[in-house]
Amino acid sequence: MKKLFIFVIVFLQVLVSHCQIYEVGLTYGKTNFIGDIGNTQFINPTNDGLGFLVRWNRSPRHSYRFSFINSSLSGDDLKSKDSRRIERGYNFSSNINEFSLGMEFNFLNYDLHTTFDKFTHYFYTGISYTSFDKQILENGYINNLDKVDSSIGIPIIIGAKYRVENSFILSFEIGARYKFTDKLDGNILNSEEISYNFGNINNNDWYMFTGFNITYTFGRKPCYCNID
Repeated sequence: MKKLFIFVIVFLQVLVSHCQIYEVGLTYGKTNFIGDIGNTQFINPTNDGLGFLVRWNRSPRHSYRFSFINSSLSGDDLKSKDSRRIERGYNFSSNINEFSLGMEFNFLNYDLHTTFDKFTHYFYTGISYTSFDKQILENGYINNLDKVDSSIGIPIIIGAKYRVENSFILSFEIGARYKFTDKLDGNILNSEEISYNFGNINNNDWYMFTGFNITYTFGRKPCYCNID
Protein backbone atom coordinates (compact mmCIF):
# COMPACT_ATOMS: atom_id res chain seq x y z
CA MET A 1 0.00 0.00 0.00
CA LYS A 2 2.93 2.36 0.74
CA LYS A 3 4.25 1.85 -2.80
CA LEU A 4 0.77 2.65 -4.14
CA PHE A 5 0.64 6.03 -2.37
CA ILE A 6 4.16 6.89 -3.59
CA PHE A 7 3.08 6.07 -7.16
CA VAL A 8 -0.02 8.27 -6.88
CA ILE A 9 2.00 11.23 -5.55
CA VAL A 10 4.55 10.93 -8.38
CA PHE A 11 1.73 10.56 -10.94
CA LEU A 12 0.04 13.75 -9.71
CA GLN A 13 3.31 15.69 -9.78
CA VAL A 14 3.82 14.70 -13.41
CA LEU A 15 0.31 15.89 -14.27
CA VAL A 16 0.69 19.25 -12.53
CA SER A 17 3.94 19.89 -14.37
CA HIS A 18 2.01 19.97 -17.66
CA CYS A 19 -0.26 22.82 -16.45
CA GLN A 20 -3.56 21.50 -17.70
CA ILE A 21 -6.83 20.88 -15.84
CA TYR A 22 -7.18 17.89 -13.54
CA GLU A 23 -9.62 16.09 -11.30
CA VAL A 24 -8.84 14.03 -8.21
CA GLY A 25 -11.46 12.30 -6.12
CA LEU A 26 -13.02 9.27 -4.46
CA THR A 27 -15.04 6.34 -5.75
CA TYR A 28 -17.67 4.28 -3.96
CA GLY A 29 -19.78 1.50 -5.39
CA LYS A 30 -20.55 -2.20 -5.47
CA THR A 31 -19.26 -5.11 -7.51
CA ASN A 32 -20.86 -8.30 -8.74
CA PHE A 33 -19.29 -11.36 -10.33
CA ILE A 34 -20.26 -12.93 -13.67
CA GLY A 35 -18.74 -16.35 -14.17
CA ASP A 36 -19.11 -20.04 -13.43
CA ILE A 37 -20.40 -19.69 -9.85
CA GLY A 38 -23.42 -17.86 -8.48
CA ASN A 39 -26.04 -15.53 -9.87
CA THR A 40 -25.94 -14.94 -13.63
CA GLN A 41 -27.62 -11.51 -13.47
CA PHE A 42 -25.40 -8.93 -15.19
CA ILE A 43 -26.10 -5.91 -12.99
CA ASN A 44 -26.50 -7.05 -9.39
CA PRO A 45 -24.50 -4.75 -7.03
CA THR A 46 -23.39 -6.90 -4.09
CA ASN A 47 -19.98 -6.16 -2.52
CA ASP A 48 -18.77 -2.73 -1.37
CA GLY A 49 -15.86 -1.14 -3.19
CA LEU A 50 -13.76 1.97 -2.49
CA GLY A 51 -11.12 3.73 -4.53
CA PHE A 52 -9.87 6.92 -6.12
CA LEU A 53 -9.95 8.51 -9.55
CA VAL A 54 -7.67 10.91 -11.46
CA ARG A 55 -8.69 12.64 -14.70
CA TRP A 56 -6.48 14.71 -17.00
CA ASN A 57 -8.88 16.69 -19.20
CA ARG A 58 -7.21 17.19 -22.54
CA SER A 59 -10.21 18.72 -24.34
CA PRO A 60 -13.95 19.24 -23.82
CA ARG A 61 -14.45 15.89 -25.56
CA HIS A 62 -11.90 13.55 -23.97
CA SER A 63 -9.67 12.98 -20.96
CA TYR A 64 -7.06 10.51 -19.78
CA ARG A 65 -8.03 8.61 -16.65
CA PHE A 66 -6.36 6.53 -13.94
CA SER A 67 -8.31 4.74 -11.21
CA PHE A 68 -7.91 2.28 -8.36
CA ILE A 69 -10.64 0.19 -6.70
CA ASN A 70 -10.41 -2.19 -3.74
CA SER A 71 -13.39 -4.51 -3.38
CA SER A 72 -14.34 -8.16 -3.17
CA LEU A 73 -16.02 -10.61 -5.50
CA SER A 74 -18.27 -13.42 -4.40
CA GLY A 75 -20.55 -16.03 -5.87
CA ASP A 76 -22.97 -18.51 -4.36
CA ASP A 77 -24.69 -21.18 -6.44
CA LEU A 78 -27.59 -21.26 -3.98
CA LYS A 79 -28.46 -17.70 -5.06
CA SER A 80 -28.60 -18.69 -8.72
CA LYS A 81 -31.77 -19.38 -10.69
CA ASP A 82 -30.01 -22.21 -12.52
CA SER A 83 -31.12 -25.53 -11.04
CA ARG A 84 -27.83 -27.17 -12.00
CA ARG A 85 -25.84 -24.59 -10.05
CA ILE A 86 -28.17 -24.84 -7.06
CA GLU A 87 -27.68 -28.60 -6.98
CA ARG A 88 -23.88 -28.21 -7.26
CA GLY A 89 -23.71 -25.67 -4.42
CA TYR A 90 -20.30 -24.05 -4.95
CA ASN A 91 -19.44 -20.65 -3.41
CA PHE A 92 -16.37 -18.42 -3.25
CA SER A 93 -15.17 -15.02 -2.06
CA SER A 94 -12.07 -13.11 -3.16
CA ASN A 95 -10.51 -9.74 -2.42
CA ILE A 96 -9.56 -7.74 -5.53
CA ASN A 97 -7.44 -4.68 -6.30
CA GLU A 98 -8.02 -3.08 -9.67
CA PHE A 99 -5.82 -0.53 -11.44
CA SER A 100 -7.11 0.98 -14.67
CA LEU A 101 -5.66 3.40 -17.21
CA GLY A 102 -7.38 4.62 -20.34
CA MET A 103 -9.36 7.31 -22.12
CA GLU A 104 -12.77 8.79 -21.35
CA PHE A 105 -14.89 10.17 -24.23
CA ASN A 106 -17.62 12.78 -23.60
CA PHE A 107 -20.73 12.59 -25.76
CA LEU A 108 -21.43 16.31 -25.19
CA ASN A 109 -19.15 19.33 -25.05
CA TYR A 110 -17.80 19.49 -21.49
CA ASP A 111 -15.72 22.60 -20.82
CA LEU A 112 -14.88 23.09 -17.14
CA HIS A 113 -14.12 26.79 -17.66
CA THR A 114 -17.51 27.99 -18.85
CA THR A 115 -20.82 28.55 -17.09
CA PHE A 116 -22.39 26.14 -19.58
CA ASP A 117 -21.45 22.55 -20.50
CA LYS A 118 -22.08 21.25 -16.98
CA PHE A 119 -23.44 17.83 -17.92
CA THR A 120 -22.45 15.01 -20.24
CA HIS A 121 -22.70 11.28 -20.73
CA TYR A 122 -19.39 9.52 -21.26
CA PHE A 123 -17.76 6.26 -22.30
CA TYR A 124 -14.51 4.92 -20.86
CA THR A 125 -12.22 2.10 -21.93
CA GLY A 126 -8.57 1.20 -21.68
CA ILE A 127 -6.67 -1.54 -19.87
CA SER A 128 -7.00 -2.83 -16.31
CA TYR A 129 -4.86 -4.94 -14.00
CA THR A 130 -6.60 -6.91 -11.25
CA SER A 131 -5.07 -8.93 -8.43
CA PHE A 132 -7.24 -11.54 -6.70
CA ASP A 133 -7.05 -14.43 -4.25
CA LYS A 134 -5.89 -17.70 -5.75
CA GLN A 135 -8.35 -20.51 -5.05
CA ILE A 136 -8.90 -24.15 -5.99
CA LEU A 137 -11.69 -26.71 -5.81
CA GLU A 138 -11.01 -29.31 -3.13
CA ASN A 139 -13.49 -31.95 -1.92
CA GLY A 140 -16.46 -30.04 -3.30
CA TYR A 141 -15.45 -26.66 -1.81
CA ILE A 142 -13.63 -23.62 -3.23
CA ASN A 143 -10.68 -23.06 -0.88
CA ASN A 144 -8.39 -20.04 -0.61
CA LEU A 145 -4.67 -20.84 -1.10
CA ASP A 146 -3.48 -17.64 0.66
CA LYS A 147 -1.73 -16.67 -2.57
CA VAL A 148 -2.34 -13.83 -5.02
CA ASP A 149 -2.95 -14.20 -8.73
CA SER A 150 -3.55 -11.47 -11.32
CA SER A 151 -4.92 -10.79 -14.76
CA ILE A 152 -5.18 -7.93 -17.21
CA GLY A 153 -8.52 -7.01 -18.73
CA ILE A 154 -10.60 -4.46 -20.61
CA PRO A 155 -12.98 -2.07 -18.81
CA ILE A 156 -16.13 -1.06 -20.68
CA ILE A 157 -17.83 1.76 -18.77
CA ILE A 158 -20.70 4.16 -19.42
CA GLY A 159 -21.62 7.02 -17.12
CA ALA A 160 -22.90 10.53 -16.63
CA LYS A 161 -21.28 13.46 -14.83
CA TYR A 162 -22.42 16.86 -13.62
CA ARG A 163 -20.39 19.84 -12.42
CA VAL A 164 -21.51 21.21 -9.05
CA GLU A 165 -20.50 24.82 -8.34
CA ASN A 166 -17.16 25.32 -10.10
CA SER A 167 -14.81 22.84 -8.47
CA PHE A 168 -16.69 19.59 -7.85
CA ILE A 169 -17.95 16.95 -10.27
CA LEU A 170 -20.37 14.16 -9.42
CA SER A 171 -20.57 11.14 -11.69
CA PHE A 172 -22.43 7.85 -11.77
CA GLU A 173 -21.26 4.91 -13.84
CA ILE A 174 -21.84 1.26 -14.61
CA GLY A 175 -18.96 -0.75 -15.99
CA ALA A 176 -18.10 -4.28 -17.05
CA ARG A 177 -14.59 -5.65 -16.66
CA TYR A 178 -13.70 -8.46 -19.05
CA LYS A 179 -10.73 -10.44 -17.71
CA PHE A 180 -8.34 -12.61 -19.71
CA THR A 181 -8.70 -15.45 -17.21
CA ASP A 182 -11.25 -17.97 -15.99
CA LYS A 183 -9.64 -18.26 -12.54
CA LEU A 184 -11.40 -15.56 -10.51
CA ASP A 185 -13.77 -18.16 -9.04
CA GLY A 186 -11.15 -20.90 -8.61
CA ASN A 187 -11.72 -22.55 -11.98
CA ILE A 188 -8.30 -23.88 -12.98
CA LEU A 189 -7.59 -25.73 -16.22
CA ASN A 190 -4.23 -27.46 -16.84
CA SER A 191 -2.42 -25.68 -14.01
CA GLU A 192 0.98 -26.78 -12.74
CA GLU A 193 -0.66 -27.48 -9.39
CA ILE A 194 -3.87 -29.19 -10.46
CA SER A 195 -5.93 -29.87 -13.58
CA TYR A 196 -9.71 -29.57 -13.49
CA ASN A 197 -12.47 -27.31 -14.65
CA PHE A 198 -16.15 -26.65 -14.07
CA GLY A 199 -18.73 -24.51 -15.82
CA ASN A 200 -18.10 -23.20 -19.32
CA ILE A 201 -14.39 -23.50 -20.13
CA ASN A 202 -14.81 -21.39 -23.28
CA ASN A 203 -15.81 -18.21 -21.42
CA ASN A 204 -13.54 -16.04 -19.30
CA ASP A 205 -14.71 -14.27 -16.16
CA TRP A 206 -16.32 -10.83 -15.91
CA TYR A 207 -17.27 -8.55 -13.07
CA MET A 208 -19.31 -5.37 -12.85
CA PHE A 209 -18.78 -2.21 -10.82
CA THR A 210 -21.68 0.19 -10.26
CA GLY A 211 -20.86 3.35 -8.36
CA PHE A 212 -20.41 7.07 -7.78
CA ASN A 213 -17.40 9.37 -8.10
CA ILE A 214 -16.83 12.79 -6.59
CA THR A 215 -13.84 14.71 -7.87
CA TYR A 216 -12.25 18.09 -7.21
CA THR A 217 -10.95 20.09 -10.18
CA PHE A 218 -7.79 22.18 -10.21
CA GLY A 219 -5.26 23.61 -12.67
CA ARG A 220 -5.09 26.68 -14.86
CA LYS A 221 -7.36 27.48 -17.79
CA PRO A 222 -6.19 25.19 -20.62
CA CYS A 223 -5.40 26.21 -24.17
CA TYR A 224 -8.59 24.74 -25.67
CA CYS A 225 -10.76 27.36 -23.91
CA ASN A 226 -11.67 30.70 -25.49
CA ILE A 227 -9.83 33.62 -23.93
CA ASP A 228 -12.00 36.63 -23.09
